[in-house]
Amino acid sequence: MTQEGMIAGRNAVAEALKSGRAADTLFLAAGENGGSIGAIIAMCKAQGVVIKETDKNKLARLCGSEHHQGVVLAAAVHDYAELEDLFAAAQAKNEPPFFVICDEIEDPHNLGAILRTAEAAGAHGVIVPKRRSAPLSVTVARASAGAVEYIPVVRVPNLCAAIDQLKEAGLWIYGADMQGEPYDKQKIEGPVALVIGSEGRGMGRLVREHCDGLLSLPMKGRVNSLNASVAAGILLYEIAKHR
Repeated sequence: MTQEGMIAGRNAVAEALKSGRAADTLFLAAGENGGSIGAIIAMCKAQGVVIKETDKNKLARLCGSEHHQGVVLAAAVHDYAELEDLFAAAQAKNEPPFFVICDEIEDPHNLGAILRTAEAAGAHGVIVPKRRSAPLSVTVARASAGAVEYIPVVRVPNLCAAIDQLKEAGLWIYGADMQGEPYDKQKIEGPVALVIGSEGRGMGRLVREHCDGLLSLPMKGRVNSLNASVAAGILLYEIAKHR
């Protein structure tokens, strides 16, 4: 049984995992770990699927039914890419790498909108953390207006480690932050990755400390911040302008 990319029931989940179906998260009823559940957990660990314990009422809400047998799998609408795929995409276009890093963007509409704008602005891929990120769900796909089919998304266990890897490959890392330099005062060229922080908290402290520079958007009204996807759109096109 499925709802918005959710697969419920022990047999259905096990078969989805055996088939190699791209999956984001296994939601597991607290205390369930025996019998076929143990085999499902083992497959999820082997495939890098995040496992979260929750209560049975939430499982019912996720899949739209009480008949979930203690497990619900959030399937991805598209396979995740590897970091090497993003560099290959840039090389195929004979362009310096241009990536987007989403630091805990948990709203699927925001993530979808960022994917849509990143693809339109010429970015070669998007990097998200395994935890505290919206999965590549049906909602994300819809919000991306199909961009999820064209721009690779990489899921990494540790954003800071991934940023270090990008730096070693020659990329400059810029983060969107209210305390940064005005975005239109900097000319950003060459290999670059733009970090967009979460909707409420912005970038995490460690991620911010790993950035080479911070970019701010002037706020002339009474509100003090923009929606994450709107800020991403402005900054992505500012970077694209200099490429």
